[in-house]
Amino acid sequence: MNKTDLIQEIADRANQSRSDAQKFFEAFTQVVESALKKDDQVQITGFGKFYVQKREAREGINPQTKEKMNIAASKVPKFTAGNALKDAIK
Repeated sequence: MNKTDLIQEIADRANQSRSDAQKFFEAFTQVVESALKKDDQVQITGFGKFYVQKREAREGINPQTKEKMNIAASKVPKFTAGNALKDAIK
């Protein structure tokens, strides 16, 4: 399922127009993005948790040249599924 399919499914299930569903979806993604930028987490009970994981700086190897290189510290978004979501797909 891609973004277009997801928005159409939300519109169908909520009995709303596709444009309204798209506005709701975009608002949801903006809220999650804004929270993650502030290093907050978004926890939806039963569904899951969006959070930021920090990666420490480390040394790696360039696979093409086999030379050692430094990899900078970074932050990456993560999602952990909640128990209800895990149970729903068993």
